Amino acid sequence: MSSLAFFTNPSEGRLSEAEVLLKFRQSLNFDGNPLSSWDSNVPPCIKANNKPNWSNIFCESGMVYGLNLENLGLSGTIDLDILKDLPNLRTISVLDNKFEGSLPPLNKLPALKSAYFSNNKFSGPIDGKIFEGMNSLKKLHIANNKFTGQLPLIFGDLPNLRELNIQNNKFEGQIPASYSHLYFPAYDGNDGLCGPPLPRSCNKEKEESSSGWKIALVVVVIVAVICIIVVVLVTRRKKNPQQDTVVQGGTSSSSASPASHDQKKVLPSDHLNKMEQGQAASPDRSNDGKRAEVAGQKLLFLKNDIEKFDLPDLLKASAEVLGSGVFGSTYKAALSTGPVMVVKRFRHMNKIGKEDFHEHMRRLGRLSHKNLLPVIAFYYRKEEKLLVFEYVNNVSLAVYLHGNSKSRGNQSLDWPTRLKIVKGVSKGILYLYNELPSLTSPHGHLKSSNVLLTETFEPVLTDYALLPVVNAEHAHEHMISYKAPELKQTGKVNRKTDVWTLGMLILEIMTGKFPSNLLGKGTQDTDDLATWVHSVLGQDSSETEVFDKEMKETKDCEAEMMKLLKIGLSCCEVDVEKRWDIKEAVERIEEVKEKGDFCSTVAGATTEADNMHTSR
Repeated sequence: MSSLAFFTNPSEGRLSEAEVLLKFRQSLNFDGNPLSSWDSNVPPCIKANNKPNWSNIFCESGMVYGLNLENLGLSGTIDLDILKDLPNLRTISVLDNKFEGSLPPLNKLPALKSAYFSNNKFSGPIDGKIFEGMNSLKKLHIANNKFTGQLPLIFGDLPNLRELNIQNNKFEGQIPASYSHLYFPAYDGNDGLCGPPLPRSCNKEKEESSSGWKIALVVVVIVAVICIIVVVLVTRRKKNPQQDTVVQGGTSSSSASPASHDQKKVLPSDHLNKMEQGQAASPDRSNDGKRAEVAGQKLLFLKNDIEKFDLPDLLKASAEVLGSGVFGSTYKAALSTGPVMVVKRFRHMNKIGKEDFHEHMRRLGRLSHKNLLPVIAFYYRKEEKLLVFEYVNNVSLAVYLHGNSKSRGNQSLDWPTRLKIVKGVSKGILYLYNELPSLTSPHGHLKSSNVLLTETFEPVLTDYALLPVVNAEHAHEHMISYKAPELKQTGKVNRKTDVWTLGMLILEIMTGKFPSNLLGKGTQDTDDLATWVHSVLGQDSSETEVFDKEMKETKDCEAEMMKLLKIGLSCCEVDVEKRWDIKEAVERIEEVKEKGDFCSTVAGATTEADNMHTSR
């Protein structure tokens, strides 16, 4: 009997998931054994908790949901005839491999939602027939290959396709009008493409034939303007003979050309430097030449449902420095038109080039979740970048946990509010994992100061998904993901690193203690909040001693509070193989309850503000 017989479903007469994946692996070429965990003696997924037994797969409802085969040095054939026997397969990524030839016929997987084939060596034209019937496809990434020919019309006809990345290929011809519904499609690097939304016209011959009369018209206009200027000068000379000497001599300060002065170029950094020093930074107070320089710097908007403004509007706004972090400073800018924005000034973001940076910002702009602070717009310079967000009218979680009473409005966080914050944070992290499957650590910088709280104490995550654009040296030195214990073992973050940071945040929320191992630089810190919690729980004293003293004493809630604390410890498991994945962590967090009427505050009367913000 075959060792795979145990996983075969004889009633359906088809291969088991394990058999399908092992057969698929045989069709691939690779060096070493990157898929060594694919073992015929164990099923790919653990049905009890959606946790994969095998690496490089995603599980859902105990079935294989996705393949993450990125950067494994793979080549050979992507045999979709084999994979079509995985009934629950919805996403596949083969980014950064060595596959060649034509794009495989993806419509053999008609239920596929996401396909990532960028950064390979695929070539030739794309036959639109291989996408027929793919009505579920939402995301298609085929950038940085060698595709040629015209863009298939079918991309504009797929009803759910919203994200198309085809940059840096050799496509040519006019972009089909049916593509207009796509969100921020990436066309850069295809010099043969033309037509909207690109600035290149597809009707060059007509433009060249009309250039003659355009030149003639320009000449006529110039001659007319010169005649008008001569008439004006002659008239002014007759009225005021003395003025002629001033104009000719150029000695009058009022008539001297601004271009004659050695003026410093006014750029956003100049104004932001002044804002940091508490000085005014209005472009309107500079001369017209400087104003023009600022106007030439463009904000690129990522959201269509917001009133547009330009960089000069932002820089002349009433500004307040909110703080300074490891990336740069953060400003609150009140625009004259009404809305209040937050501008984050980022340095150390030269890991990728301009086109790739723009594409990554587009990806962030497509995200939409109540627990994420959306990126509204961005500004790109090689030396620095600006990201623009909506203003959240409250303070960070760090202030409520560690600030003084005045800074948090004499309020403290009770148990129901802390549980609400943890649940909101975990949902935001899970959303990032689902929407950014190609990122190893989709958040990468989760800490209490990067969790803002709204007026209703809904958590909003900031500084997420920045690892792909931050300089590697700076990321290793300062970003929270690089504090994870696995960095000391492998030197790399992984898909469970954000789970570790989530666990640290849970422990910080429940104990009120700051994780001191996140303070220092690099990954050499050993003082661990999880270790302290373990030590307290191991003592003879009451287990409730571990909880933050400012979290009001509760009745009949300790069991649920302890449950959440232990979830935090499980997320901080040093052994990555034993650590939960993000889905399991969120499921466990969702199981924690407030205890309703059985969980009441008994530590004295609450303030009116407390009653307001703890109401559900």
